[in-house]
Amino acid sequence: MVMDVAISSDLLQRIVAAAAADPAVEVCGLLFGEAGAIVAVEACRNVAGDPARRFEIDPAALIAAYRRGRSGGPAVIGCYHSHPTGIAAPSARDAGDAAADGGLWLIVGGGAVTAWRAVANGPVHGRFEPVRLVVATDRG
Repeated sequence: MVMDVAISSDLLQRIVAAAAADPAVEVCGLLFGEAGAIVAVEACRNVAGDPARRFEIDPAALIAAYRRGRSGGPAVIGCYHSHPTGIAAPSARDAGDAAADGGLWLIVGGGAVTAWRAVANGPVHGRFEPVRLVVATDRG
């Protein structure tokens, strides 16, 4: 059974715009919310040695986000990153880097965004299962 996760069109557009603004590298960031909904995103610096081929979220940003969550802020529920190749699907490298902790992964490529949950023995590269993004139109 595929899980649904809601995200606002505004948040989704912010992720897509960040990827489009720096298409030669894997842009990355954090997702905040709860199991069924992404309520906020935060762009983070990619500190990987080869940011054109992989991503590593700045550890200082990650630690700060978890601290905010423990102090009553929104919880970190996953991450997003882009694929300069244009393929919006997990790579074997992503699978090797992902912990089977149930975290949500959004991947941007070629203008598309896909969602995945990192699990043990997932059907994609043994690590990911697909998640359906439900995009809510923002109303001001």
